[in-house]
Amino acid sequence: MRDFIERLPKVELHVHLVGSASVDTVLELARRHPDQEVPTDREQLRAFYEFTDFAHFIEVYVKVTRLVTTGADITALVVGLARDLATNHVRYAEVTVTPVPHLMVGVEPDELAEALVTGRRVAREQHGVELAWVFDIAGSLGYEAGVRTAEWVLRHRPEGTVGFGLGGNEVGVPRERYRVPFDMARDGGLHLVPHAGETTGPETIWSALVNLHAERIGHGTSAVRDPNLLAHLAGEGIPVEVCPSSNIRTRAVATLGEHPLPRLLDAGVPVTLATDDPGMFHTDLNREYLLVHEHFGLSRGDLAELARAGVRAAFCDAERASALLAEIDTAERG
Repeated sequence: MRDFIERLPKVELHVHLVGSASVDTVLELARRHPDQEVPTDREQLRAFYEFTDFAHFIEVYVKVTRLVTTGADITALVVGLARDLATNHVRYAEVTVTPVPHLMVGVEPDELAEALVTGRRVAREQHGVELAWVFDIAGSLGYEAGVRTAEWVLRHRPEGTVGFGLGGNEVGVPRERYRVPFDMARDGGLHLVPHAGETTGPETIWSALVNLHAERIGHGTSAVRDPNLLAHLAGEGIPVEVCPSSNIRTRAVATLGEHPLPRLLDAGVPVTLATDDPGMFHTDLNREYLLVHEHFGLSRGDLAELARAGVRAAFCDAERASALLAEIDTAERG
């Protein structure tokens, strides 16, 4: 099964650029900026990544984000992510980038866009991975940051831009607060993919659907508490981006035995498997596939279908999707 997973072509639809950074990359950045309270020792950094709860995870994430202060740092993160994706046989990824925190620490607006374009080109040329961008609002920064995010995206729109999202804390950050920037993004032709139902109940997912017109849901694990919501997601074919290791590491879900992924699949909800912040959670996409096989009993065919669900949920062009689906069929037969 491990060999099958390693050669199975995949897409990755829920991975944050900063959270994808390997321990080595973060150590390098931390040593450049020792005043930012991020450990410069490998073992201390690993301990730094042991999260007590979701709020603690966000606190750590913010500190790591503050290490990224130049366009060169951004490009390095993109290329490092592409290298890691390639080793997991990921052929296409939609990478979540949160512009405002980078702008706040001094990265110029044009510099940020150019760094992403450069990284995307290198990712394709050196690693054979096609990257697309989902630009998201850091919800804890407030409404004005949401508008600023939409304005930056619509003004700069780096090559590969496909989506607009909302991440970070859900508690105390109602989805409807960001209706205006989401309307701006939708009017600008972007797909809408907010996080919802990771650390709050199904009412947050309903709000993301009704108020933000979500086309895909980041996490969405609490949907299993509401049979009507499950039926709606399944009936409308609205995918959820499920990140098992992330949910356990942030304590959003207590144990793998309680993880709702099997119930989402049983309800017919389209599920795409993802890593979220693989550098911080010590995981990768191959490991997530192996995890759901070992803990939930998903078969070879089930895993291939998860890979297909990811392709169908992606915002890539029809030609790329068709080619990826054919590759998955070949891998399953092989």
